[in-house]
Amino acid sequence: MGKRDELIQKYAEDLRDKCGMEPDMDLLTKVTIGCGPAIYNADSSTVAASQPGEIETVKDNFLVKKLGLSDGPELMEAINTVIETYGQSERNKYRAVVYYMLTKHFKKEAVYG
Repeated sequence: MGKRDELIQKYAEDLRDKCGMEPDMDLLTKVTIGCGPAIYNADSSTVAASQPGEIETVKDNFLVKKLGLSDGPELMEAINTVIETYGQSERNKYRAVVYYMLTKHFKKEAVYG
């Protein structure tokens, strides 16, 4: 099993154990691949939810550019919901897991089709 496969398994465990949802492994794999080399870097592989600049990056680069959503208050509401689901106190919020949950939230799985 390669490094990426190990990370995907770790993300799946987070979705099950910390977020209480059974992951769609095919979608999780595609979202993880979509994150590119960021998943291998300790800093960029996680979302610093307490930093407003980081949340803006998730909104602008992922929700608007990748998923093609229009900027509006519902985007921040969705990010906050996902962070809440993951657990505010959870130190490592993996980018691929956050992106996966946002993709599911907005029913944008087709972007990864």
